[in-house]
Amino acid sequence: MLAIEIARPGGPEVLQQVQRPDPLPQAGELLIEVHAAGVNRPDVLQRKGLYPPPPGASDLPGLEVAGIVKAGALADLAAAGLAIGDAVCALVAGGGYAQLCTAPVGQCLPVPKGLTLVEAGAIPETFFTVWQNVFEIARLQRGETLLVHGGTSGIGVTATRLSKALGARVIVTAGSDAKCAACLALGADHAINYRTQDFAAEVSRLTEGRGVDVVLDMVAGGYVEREIGCLAEDGRLAIIAVQGGTRSTIDSGLVLRKRLTISGSTLRPRTQAYKALLARALRERVWPLLETGQARPVVHQTFPAAEAAAAHALMESGEHVGKIVLQW
Repeated sequence: MLAIEIARPGGPEVLQQVQRPDPLPQAGELLIEVHAAGVNRPDVLQRKGLYPPPPGASDLPGLEVAGIVKAGALADLAAAGLAIGDAVCALVAGGGYAQLCTAPVGQCLPVPKGLTLVEAGAIPETFFTVWQNVFEIARLQRGETLLVHGGTSGIGVTATRLSKALGARVIVTAGSDAKCAACLALGADHAINYRTQDFAAEVSRLTEGRGVDVVLDMVAGGYVEREIGCLAEDGRLAIIAVQGGTRSTIDSGLVLRKRLTISGSTLRPRTQAYKALLARALRERVWPLLETGQARPVVHQTFPAAEAAAAHALMESGEHVGKIVLQW
């Protein structure tokens, strides 16, 4: 098969198309002929040598795929309600940048009705992540308010569309007026340009001093102290990345007085059993929203897989709104 490997740690140019042996599905796995693979921030970190794959995972980048089931044990297929030839999307721990990819059967989901394989390839990584952190860990409820940083990122767009579909109010931050306008067009109730506005002051104004119920934070660093100030009583802060650094200052007294909850999580190293539980929840709660168009993924641009370097350059430029997808 053809695959895109990381020749050495470095810039986008180190992504090279190579030939690799076809992977063989093990017990509990399906073999997928990949038509589309989403590009995600962890892929960029892995390319730079900052995010090694977990033990046993492929060294190839790529955490989500969509394609056609080519092989798998009949018992595994039956347990998942799938068959050879079905169109599926899957969350994987690595190996997505290839023509063939194996995936644990519990992490494979049928392509939602009405969606293309390209759209399906943009679903797993961000939808699993948002569902886990915003809805299962931070317990966002209908009628509550969510603050999302990086509103035009794949995670940000997914959090906005899914939270709005489930009845929440959404405030996002973005780095330009144009990006703020894009966030509003995608359903956000309010968008704050963090380069020209103090997001904490704006949140206070927009919520009449009450604060938000949940913050989805991909920045950490100096943002954490300000986010604690943004939270309402019994608020929840979910940290999923540390693009702004790993060191933060916390007013513990404020955490106590507001009865706040601060959580952190990474999904890639979690067990297959845990991810399978998330997949079942998505199939039950989110797939109907995808199929009715209420939470449809947003694909900014597609690239031929051989142009993965250009896709990574776009990701690092920050100019995208939504997902970037590779096609075979």
